Amino acid sequence: MLKEKIQKLAKAYKSDIIDIRRHIHMNPELSFEEVETGKFISRKLTEFGIEHEHGIAENGVLGMIRGKNPDKKIIALRADIDALPILEANDVPYKSKKDGIMHACGHDVHTASLLGAAKILSDCKNDFEGSIKLLFQPAEERLPGGASIMIKEGALENPKPASIIGQHVHPPLASGKIGLKPGIYMASADEIYVTVTGRGGHGALPQDCIDPIVITAHIITALQQIVSRNADPAMPSVLTLGKINSTGGSTNIIPNEVKLLGTFRTFDETWRTEAHKRMKKMAESIAEGMGGHCDFEVRRGYPALYNNPELAVNTKQWAIDFLGADNVVDLPLRLTAEDFSYYSQVMPACFYRLGTGNESKGTTSPVHTNTFDVDEDCLELSIGLMAWLAVKELGN
Repeated sequence: MLKEKIQKLAKAYKSDIIDIRRHIHMNPELSFEEVETGKFISRKLTEFGIEHEHGIAENGVLGMIRGKNPDKKIIALRADIDALPILEANDVPYKSKKDGIMHACGHDVHTASLLGAAKILSDCKNDFEGSIKLLFQPAEERLPGGASIMIKEGALENPKPASIIGQHVHPPLASGKIGLKPGIYMASADEIYVTVTGRGGHGALPQDCIDPIVITAHIITALQQIVSRNADPAMPSVLTLGKINSTGGSTNIIPNEVKLLGTFRTFDETWRTEAHKRMKKMAESIAEGMGGHCDFEVRRGYPALYNNPELAVNTKQWAIDFLGADNVVDLPLRLTAEDFSYYSQVMPACFYRLGTGNESKGTTSPVHTNTFDVDEDCLELSIGLMAWLAVKELGN
């Protein structure tokens, strides 16, 4: 049976895919800079005998595996390939070779997994009908998001897939398991840039100044009330201001200017737009009322991620068939964001979580931390399951 063949190939290729993951982990590249990563993926696809093009969205790679009756149905699989500006603290043989750059969000696992699934699917192409597009996508971690660029440059055209499937590592979930949620799953993500301008001067003479720090303190408190007193509790929102700094202040100096950086996230597009207007109006009004000025900019980011209910339910059942019911779990809403959401806006999509945690191996650190790592045993499951989901979604 095809399932047993895929499982056997996943076991056979596990070691090779671990090596691929380690190579990518040791050689991370930031968003929009994934030049060597793209070349490496292209070399591997050539080695596997898989047709592809390199250079979509600059550093992305688009592959195609054609089974029997290749035009019967086309589906897509996606992996992101970029890393983060984090200095790795792990003491492992495959530690990043680049100071200050690290695969701290598991994109090395995603890329290696899709390469492994592609190798399995290529070996099985006479066992299924239809075709599979492979999207190795750059720049997930930075606006406007590589997914939006891939779509604009035609990655989902000629031929057009009927659906798309992707995955993401999840340290809280034990290695050997996956999780997913039908419908709305991940939040939208907007970037907030605020500049509060006053009039600086001597700290002992505030009456001669317009203190932008005091104004900013009022703005921060008021902005939080927009979320806590206006958002629907059934559809969570979060406003986090992650950076604040002044220009020229000191112990006895009131600065001229204060800058704030933050993020706003929600699941409701109508409330998202309304919240932008309310935050901007409130911040500007407070600053004006206190004699200063506020420039409030919202850079609209990724939309909310929506898992097509039918595809998600099917994916769950196919995963149970492949892994067993005990290894497939339901997940709650998640306020993190992913540019896979752009694909979910234009076609049926399913984004599931791959368990990578293992307390005995110490792989429990969250993503986006300098000690993040995965239980590499997850790669056998990952490549096998992705290949299995692809052939099942094709209708085989």
